[in-house]
Amino acid sequence: MLKSLLSMTVLLSTLAIPAYALAEDQTASPVAEPVATAPVAPAQTTVEAASAVAATPAAVTGKPVTGTAAVNLNTASQAELESLSGIGVAKARAIVAYREAHGSFTSVDQLLEVKGIGKALLEKNRARLIIH
Repeated sequence: MLKSLLSMTVLLSTLAIPAYALAEDQTASPVAEPVATAPVAPAQTTVEAASAVAATPAAVTGKPVTGTAAVNLNTASQAELESLSGIGVAKARAIVAYREAHGSFTSVDQLLEVKGIGKALLEKNRARLIIH
């Protein structure tokens, strides 16, 4: 009984509720002012926390998420190019450098002239690549 009373006292002290508030004889206990408490939101579950992280991979990894939006080879930034499948920092830089050295792309197939871009990589991204 003493152990459970001590446990309750410790628990109540963390909740800012005076221990005497649980006394059976309330007339012998001092009168306490009500403690105003703000509503507390429930804690995130592990699944909710994991979902929040999974929902923002760009924030976690710092790399853009591979998406489905069209990428214009003539205007895309390095970051936009990195959103393409298999295109990292080095290949994105190579594409931008090629464009700056040779001018605008005239066809998607011209991307094959960029060092490090092969047929398989081009085909993997062809549906997202446009020229304007």
